[in-house]
Amino acid sequence: MRHWVRRLLTWPLAAVALYLSAALIGAIVPGSLISAAQQDGPDTEILLVAGPIHYDFLLPLNASTRARFSFLNDTGLPLQHPNARWLVVGWGAYDFYTTVGSYNQISTTAVLKGIFGDRSVMRVDVIGALRDDLNLPGFTLHSGEYAALTDAIADSFSQDPNGEPQPIDFAGFNDTDQFYEAKGRFNILRTCNTWVGRMLRASGRRFGAWTPLPYSVTLSRWLHW
Repeated sequence: MRHWVRRLLTWPLAAVALYLSAALIGAIVPGSLISAAQQDGPDTEILLVAGPIHYDFLLPLNASTRARFSFLNDTGLPLQHPNARWLVVGWGAYDFYTTVGSYNQISTTAVLKGIFGDRSVMRVDVIGALRDDLNLPGFTLHSGEYAALTDAIADSFSQDPNGEPQPIDFAGFNDTDQFYEAKGRFNILRTCNTWVGRMLRASGRRFGAWTPLPYSVTLSRWLHW
């Protein structure tokens, strides 16, 4: 009996260790490259902002960004606000995003859905100028790479039959963020951080093949950029 108890306790620990090791290897091994078309135009710096388990993109609200995401103008997102400087974009699990106010409120249902499968959502927000002391990790993309990145992010939004984004009726975390139906299913192998990696590879730049955890994204950026 004790032998079987030890085995039952060992298997979950071994599975966690295997997952963490694979997340490390996935960050080190570069994914397949996608060639972004060369375009004339200035370089663009994008940033990443991290939470305990999640990365979001910060895209500068220049003319190119406003034009590419103009399909959100009629959904309540203050994209054209004169004080808006950055677009915050992230992809994640529905239950985590829309039923959790803070990490200490994460429910068992949200955790299980995050592991085994949940519908996905996009969270988008606009913010003003950043403080100089934030020192967020960033990437510099040429115009073709930036266009490819924003195309990939825009393509992550699910559309209704009329080709319009599908807002989700959720109060959000502040007065300006909005939530939308997204493409794809979220699970432990396809996380918000693997989405970040896919978007960066879609820009045509080298990045880790599988980046499910924040440290995977951090390590991959350090190794490949």
